[in-house]
Amino acid sequence: MDRYLEAAKDSARKAGRILRENIDKASTIFFKGTVDLVTNFDNQSQEAIFKHLSSCFPGHDFLAEEGLNKEEGAGFRWIFDPLDGTTNYAHNLPIFCVSIALERKGEIVLGVVYDPMRKEMFSAIKGEGAFLNGKEIKVSSVDDLDKSLIATGFPYDIRVSEVNNIVHFNNFLTRVQGIRRCGSAAMDLCYVACGRFDGFWELKLQPWDIAAGALVAQEGGGRISDFKNHEFSIFDSEILATNGLIHQQMVDVLQMENVKV
Repeated sequence: MDRYLEAAKDSARKAGRILRENIDKASTIFFKGTVDLVTNFDNQSQEAIFKHLSSCFPGHDFLAEEGLNKEEGAGFRWIFDPLDGTTNYAHNLPIFCVSIALERKGEIVLGVVYDPMRKEMFSAIKGEGAFLNGKEIKVSSVDDLDKSLIATGFPYDIRVSEVNNIVHFNNFLTRVQGIRRCGSAAMDLCYVACGRFDGFWELKLQPWDIAAGALVAQEGGGRISDFKNHEFSIFDSEILATNGLIHQQMVDVLQMENVKV
C-alpha cells in the first residue's frame, strides 16, 4: 500500500499548496444551497488531486464532492474532499483540510487528511496504525464524559429540517467540559485520533467528508459507530467517533428521548 499512500500524500500536498497560497485572495463563491458553498479553489484543488491520482492509477474509480464520479470497475476507488471546510475558507478562516481515502472492494484501506496551514499530514493504512507527520498517534485516555472535550458540526439544511443536531448539541452542553465546532469533519476525526478531542458526532455527512478521517480515528485506537452503537458505514447518515472510553456515555446522550429522529 505504500505507493498508494505516497501518491495520496503528494496529491494532498499539491492541493493544499493551491489552497494555502490563495486563502487571502478573492475567490468566486457559488451556492449549492442556502448555506452550502463552493469556491473556485474547491474546483482547482479537486482537479489537482484527480489529475495526479488518475495519472498514477489510470484504471481507478473516483468519487469526490464537486460532481466527480468516475467508474471504471477496477476495484479501487479514490474518495476525496478537495476542501473540507469551504465555509471557513471562503471567510479566510484558516481551518480546513484536504481529505483523500482509498476504497478497495468496498472497504476503506487508506486515508490521508492534510491541513496545509499547519502542515499537518494525518495518515493511516488499515491495520498499520495512524500517524501525524510520520509519528504514530493514539486517542486520549479520558474516561469520563464530564471531563471530555468533544466536537460536532451542523448539516447544511439546518434552517429547514428538524433533524438538525441542535437538540443533541444542547443535551451535550451540560455534560461535557466543552464542545468545539471547527467546520471540518475530517479534521475533527483526526483530532480524535491524536487525542485533541475525546469524541465527535455529526449527522448528514457524505462519504468524502469522513472516509479518510474515520480510518485515521480507528487506526489511532478510536471507536466508531452510528448513534445507536451499531456498525458504522461511510454511507450512513450518522457518525459517532470516540476514544472508546466515553463511547457508551455519548451513545446514551444521543439516545435521550427529547431528540427528534
